[in-house]
Amino acid sequence: MEPSYTIVFRKSAGQWVALCLENGLVGQGATKTKAAERLHQAIASFDEGTQDLRDVYRSSISVRELHEFLTFDEVQPVTSYELRAVYA
Repeated sequence: MEPSYTIVFRKSAGQWVALCLENGLVGQGATKTKAAERLHQAIASFDEGTQDLRDVYRSSISVRELHEFLTFDEVQPVTSYELRAVYA
């Protein structure tokens, strides 16, 4: 069974940013689909590049980090969010 990940989307400067709550990796694109695809690529690349390394820190993001992600763009506050569970 493939691992599942939780993604939070937000729009910033005309681009969608997808944040993985389980590992803090991000993907960006013109659409939510493109941002999710790039995030999926980042997760696969990270997993492949670190699979033999034992000293790589892996942790889900904190509530504080999630808050920073959601409130980063204070010029134009984010008013809607989307959570999505995906399998990578």
